[in-house]
Amino acid sequence: MEEDSSVRGGSAAHAREGDRGRAPAPGWAEERAGAPAGGPDALSPAARALYASITRGEPAGPADGAALRELLAWHLVTVDPDRPGAPIALDPQEAGRRRLDEGLRELAARAAGMAAVPAVADELALHFERAKWRSGAGSEFLAEPEQVGARIGEAVGQAETELLTAQPLGPAGADALEAAFARDVRALARGVRVRTLYRDGERDDAATRDRVTRLTARGAQFRTLAAPYQSCVVVDRRQAFIPDHVVNSTPTHAAWHVMDRALVAFIAEGFEDAWRRADIWHGDPRRAAPDDGGGLTHRQREILIDTAAGVDQRITARRLSIGLRTLTKELGVLRARWGAPTLAALSYRWALSAERRRMAEEVAGAEEQRGGGPGA
Repeated sequence: MEEDSSVRGGSAAHAREGDRGRAPAPGWAEERAGAPAGGPDALSPAARALYASITRGEPAGPADGAALRELLAWHLVTVDPDRPGAPIALDPQEAGRRRLDEGLRELAARAAGMAAVPAVADELALHFERAKWRSGAGSEFLAEPEQVGARIGEAVGQAETELLTAQPLGPAGADALEAAFARDVRALARGVRVRTLYRDGERDDAATRDRVTRLTARGAQFRTLAAPYQSCVVVDRRQAFIPDHVVNSTPTHAAWHVMDRALVAFIAEGFEDAWRRADIWHGDPRRAAPDDGGGLTHRQREILIDTAAGVDQRITARRLSIGLRTLTKELGVLRARWGAPTLAALSYRWALSAERRRMAEEVAGAEEQRGGGPGA
């Protein structure tokens, strides 16, 4: 029996040595190197096989280095310095409990770190909120109206080629109007091209009409637009001033001084788009509308708004839950009322109507309550 046992042991050892002499099967090296099947904390199949062979008294060879390191890390074996090739197997139950305790301590430490994340985020959020007031080198937040006026005055004072101003809220007051007049006169004297866009309602303001008339005589250009547009001041297409849409609870008349070239070009293109849609103004009073638009039904107003905005008639009909034939009939009534031969003419007459102006002024009033834009 002893002979048979030794033969079986020798055969097993011989088989392991024979395995080492054969060409490795695909994936064998990765498995022996210890890519655990159950994740980074699992014991690899190679380490398990080595542990089983150690319990049978078989020696560990040079090819078992990676698996042996795993067993040592798990405290499943120990090595006698005098016999490094014959590791000693330890109790796997005790090793498992020890491994589990270590893992639980790790998890507790990670949980404590995760619990601290909200406090860290709150602390860093304070710095982020302050950073929004600077927004890097491309733009600067201007909180006070005096600071905004001084910065615009400085930029316009150094303008060389062009000054674009869009003021949907109109001039801020008589003093600001006079200061802007003097500023623009100096710019015109230096050969700067000055273009200013006002809302259509400014044609009714005598002080603004006087300013426009005097500056037009000096070469400035003005236009008015009934439709909404954004406030801005663009100087030489190198810097711009826009209202604040970033900082919460922004002060009145707060603005951003933008110096990023791409963003300034984008703002200037927005001005050009509104300028193309606007009416030329030389300071003359507003032209009288053929009809004040009074007595329109809600449906007629919605049809006029969509028509002026270029919305497809089928979309308008679907939105108002009416047929396309009914919509066409309503448009015919409206065209007859204003004597408009085309839909384009109808949109124009609607834009000049008192009701449309009231709607635009209500929108502008709401914007003014939220905070004015840059410029005078």
